[in-house]
Amino acid sequence: MSWITKTFSSSIGRKIIMAVTGLFLCTFLVVHLVGNLQLFKADNGAAFNAYSEFMGHNPLIRTMEIVLVLGFGFHIYEGLALGAKNRAARGKQGYVSDHIEQNSSWHSRSMSLLGSIVLFFLIVHLYNFFGSLRFTDVPRDANGNEDAYALVLAAFKNPFYVFLYVVGQVALLYHLLHGFSSAFQTLGLTHRKYTPAIKLFGYGFSIIVCAAFAAMPVYFFFFK
Repeated sequence: MSWITKTFSSSIGRKIIMAVTGLFLCTFLVVHLVGNLQLFKADNGAAFNAYSEFMGHNPLIRTMEIVLVLGFGFHIYEGLALGAKNRAARGKQGYVSDHIEQNSSWHSRSMSLLGSIVLFFLIVHLYNFFGSLRFTDVPRDANGNEDAYALVLAAFKNPFYVFLYVVGQVALLYHLLHGFSSAFQTLGLTHRKYTPAIKLFGYGFSIIVCAAFAAMPVYFFFFK
């Protein structure tokens, strides 16, 4: 077991964990976005409440929540560990490190900062929605079911939360712009012909997903 510990505590091993968990979390973003798009249906929240009911009480989904939490946990922990190691390396390498940084994009140099902003947003987001739905009495609809839609309406009328939500999506956008393509590179999935297409897809994925998420609080704050 010692070789496993050494492998996954090394820089390369940590990057592999970051890549695998990062791509897994990208699939979660797609699923979460598809569900949240039900908010835009003109049915007074019926479709979104049905989605929320399914996600909150389906045994398979509840089991996958554990996998999701582990994915977030590993991704966050390894990201913090890599960030600390990189900062220590920059302090030792001096001029060489500064020269390398000058030739890289801002978001590739700021992954730890961007990840920290996303983490703060995630904690607040989970407190407002997941925590409220699971651990408090939430509003009920005409049929006596939990009215998650009403919870969303209330949250998205709070200007501070709307601002935090949009800032969180901007941080996530830049985090993904670098992380998506670099995950494939870390896993060795590079090819002269296909790598530019993967990078382009990553840019499109990042922009579309984050813009769609950011549009939700803005729409509800101004138009609902």
